[in-house]
Amino acid sequence: MVVDLPAFCDIHVHFREPGQTWKETIRTGSLAAARGGYTLVCAMPNLDPVPDSPENLALEQAAIDRDAVITVLPYCSITKGRKGRELVDFNALKGHCVAFSDDGSGVQDREMMRAAMEAAARETVILAAHCEDNALLKGGYIHDGKYCAAHGHKGICSESEWGQIERDLALCEETGCRYHVCHISTRESVELIRQAKARGVRVTCETAPHYLILCEDDLQEDGRFKMNPPLRSADDREALIEGLLDGTIDAIATDHAPHSADEKSRGLAGSAMGIVGLETAFPVLYTKLVKTGRVPLARLVEALSEAPRRIFGLPDTPEGDRVLIDLDTPFTIDSTRFASMGHATPFDGWQVYGKVLETRKNGKTVYKAI
Repeated sequence: MVVDLPAFCDIHVHFREPGQTWKETIRTGSLAAARGGYTLVCAMPNLDPVPDSPENLALEQAAIDRDAVITVLPYCSITKGRKGRELVDFNALKGHCVAFSDDGSGVQDREMMRAAMEAAARETVILAAHCEDNALLKGGYIHDGKYCAAHGHKGICSESEWGQIERDLALCEETGCRYHVCHISTRESVELIRQAKARGVRVTCETAPHYLILCEDDLQEDGRFKMNPPLRSADDREALIEGLLDGTIDAIATDHAPHSADEKSRGLAGSAMGIVGLETAFPVLYTKLVKTGRVPLARLVEALSEAPRRIFGLPDTPEGDRVLIDLDTPFTIDSTRFASMGHATPFDGWQVYGKVLETRKNGKTVYKAI
């Protein structure tokens, strides 16, 4: 059966341009997005230069205007240089970006985050937080759990994520800021956000496909399984699925994070953190969650399409933005055929369902399967 669905929206991608075009470019990243059924993505500010001023943002926007095959909306950083020491000028930037994030690093200082939230509330902009307490990392690079202990690795504790979320939710409640939590991975994070929403805190959140499908039990000694936050326990994964079903988790975002083959070839300890996800998101989610009866197709589509747009106050999916998907014919994920310059994915070689046949943007075909 071929279904005609509203095209997807990803509010958390890394396209690496300007500054790291050996990993990805606006063109290759947007082509990968189109191949995955996306017609709108939001690009994180982990760039060189960081889009922390109108002048720096203009460099990224020029590449988007020149090379993007779909809509790409940039983030700006919360602090200058993403260094956590001085706030950007929200007023000067707010009309030119979708939201503000220091993604890749959490804002470590509580008073700096309070100041950021107060400014964001005044300027009616959204802060999207990568929550990670550096004081708790202690050199870790995978989840501090069973696999870590059994194989002699250094672990990242769950509190490094949920502790900063807990801090930020309290600040958000005080300031009235609109606050979005990026790529949550722990059961504690889900529960904290669930309780905050019940109290009326202005918080939304996302998780990524790999946290809904994989856990530490799936780890291999391969850089394809290294990302930040790391794959957590099976109990964490179950809590994320429940959070998706009850609406605590608003959206699914890929955290598409391409690196060179060399950067991902050094095992769990030495590889760069991050995997690609735009070209595998729907098939793996459909195969492992919908076909198994865990998540209704309608909820998955909503979490990939309309919910991400609502979070940032974007218009509903245009009628001309559609994706045609074959739900019945199995195919094998082959990372060598990706449009992305990044090929590191834990799903390489998986047999899945849900192949994207065509993606249309404003009625125009931007991807068609051969």
